[in-house]
Amino acid sequence: MRSAREQRYDEEAAMGDAASGPEVPVSADGLPDWLAPVARAAATVQPRQLSRFLPPESGGRQSAVLILFGHGSRGPELLLMERAGTLRSHAGQPSFPGGALDPEDGDADGPGPVRAALREAREETGLDPSGVQVFGVLPRLYIPVSGFVVTPVLGWWRRPSPVGAVDQAETARVFTVPVADLTDPAHRVTTRHPSGHTGPAFLVENALVWGFTAGVIDRILHYAGWEIPWDRDKAVPLDWRS
Repeated sequence: MRSAREQRYDEEAAMGDAASGPEVPVSADGLPDWLAPVARAAATVQPRQLSRFLPPESGGRQSAVLILFGHGSRGPELLLMERAGTLRSHAGQPSFPGGALDPEDGDADGPGPVRAALREAREETGLDPSGVQVFGVLPRLYIPVSGFVVTPVLGWWRRPSPVGAVDQAETARVFTVPVADLTDPAHRVTTRHPSGHTGPAFLVENALVWGFTAGVIDRILHYAGWEIPWDRDKAVPLDWRS
């Protein structure tokens, strides 16, 4: 049985609203001043400055995520979602909207990642992509445990639209996190994966943001000049609610 979001995507594609439509421009023109440091960092950052896990020369499943900044009632914020607790992979883990490139998205070396990021965000959260200004694309990164080669796509939520979990079987909730909470040292911790790898994490909105998502947020805060010194010895286990 096809999921609700897959059925919705099929219906939109049949009406000519598929992601393989006109190419989405990437432009930093007209961004709010507070977001300019992120755009500047995106234009110069190198892969090894973002992660020690770099894509292999060949292979890997091409995918993309949408890192969407908005401005809500609590100031600048970032859109995240929490995966359903019943999923076999990454159950209950907060993440950016995103997923694998479909053939209709196009080439990974062309517009494919931008189209995929916006398409997946629409399918998972109900986001209206027409209200998003894509202002940057970060270098591809690699997630060894899953074999995904991920392109982070940066967006400005110029015209906010209602969002929520489109398919509860895949997404538990969709939420925004104030950038001020992400930079607050009181919300920053280190966590350890069962593999032994340690990395930055964030305790925000009754969630522990860790892994790939937390690593990318950590590097964005750093290279945008938003990072505030925090206690890296403050460790939290992945089962922190237990």
